[in-house]
Amino acid sequence: MSLAGKTLFITGGSRGIGLAIGLRAAAEGANVAIAAKTTQAHPKLPGTIYTAAEQIEAAGGAALPVVCDIRFEDQVVAAVEATVERFGGIDVVVNNASAISLTPTLQTEMKRYDLMNQVNTRGTFVVSKAAIPHLREAANPHILTMSPPLDMRARWFAPHVAYTIAKMGMSMCTLGMSEELRADGIAVNSLWPLTTIDTAAVRNVLGGDAMARRSRTPQILADAAYAILTRPSRECTGNFFIDEEVLRAEGVTDFDQYAPGATEPPFLDFFVPEEVVARVPSAVTDLYGQAGP
Repeated sequence: MSLAGKTLFITGGSRGIGLAIGLRAAAEGANVAIAAKTTQAHPKLPGTIYTAAEQIEAAGGAALPVVCDIRFEDQVVAAVEATVERFGGIDVVVNNASAISLTPTLQTEMKRYDLMNQVNTRGTFVVSKAAIPHLREAANPHILTMSPPLDMRARWFAPHVAYTIAKMGMSMCTLGMSEELRADGIAVNSLWPLTTIDTAAVRNVLGGDAMARRSRTPQILADAAYAILTRPSRECTGNFFIDEEVLRAEGVTDFDQYAPGATEPPFLDFFVPEEVVARVPSAVTDLYGQAGP
C-alpha cells in the first residue's frame, strides 16, 4: 500500500517527530493537516505550522496548516472539519502532541499536571473521537498514537508519576479503542522509540545537546510510522510497536543511519520493557546508566 493521495491529520506536527512523519508521507504525495499551536517561531522551539506546511509541500505533498490547541474540543472539531473540507476526508490520525515534565510528586505543580493530562490523554481521546466518523469512510483507516507499551510496573511511575499517568493514558486509548473500533476496520496502534530521539524535548528538558548527540533522529519514527500506516488496517490493530522492531520486520538492518556521527550507543528511552531490550540487537545505554545487550 501507499500513502499517495491519503490524508493525514497530525497533532503537534510543526516540528520534530510529527513533522518527520508528515514529510515521509508527503514524499509519496499525501495530504497533511498540521494541527498545532505554534504560529510564531520561538528561539528554543523552531518551526511553526506555516514553515512545516512549506516543507510538506516542498517534499511533494499538499499541506493544511491549522491552528489547534487540542485541549479545547471546539478547536479540535474545527480543525478536523477544515481538513475534511480541504481534502475530502481523513485516512490517518497521528496523535503526536504531548507535554512533558519529569518531576516527582511534590515538585509537580497542578497546572503542569493538568497540562500533561489535558494534552496527552484527553487530547488523544478528543482528537480520535472527532476523527472516527471520517475514518469510518476511509479505505484503510489508521489511528497511530505516539505512546509507550502499556506497562504498569512501579519503576516507570515512581520517578515522575504525573507524566507517566499522562503517557500511559494515551496507551490506554489505544488499548480500548483498538477493540472498540475493530469491527469498523479502523486500526488503532501505538508507536514508541527504542532510544531517545533528538527533539526539542530532549534538548530543552531531558539532557541538552549531550543527550541529543546520543539520540536517534526523528526519521526512524517516520519510517516506522510509514510501515505501520501502509499495512492493512483490519490486520494490524491493538499493537504497541517499538520503532526498531517495526523496521527490522521490514528488512532494515542499518540503524547507524538514524544516528549519523554518533560515537557512543544511544540512550534507551523511558518505558521500554526489559524484554524488548533483550531481543533487539542494537547496543543501547539506559538513562540510569545500565548497559543493554
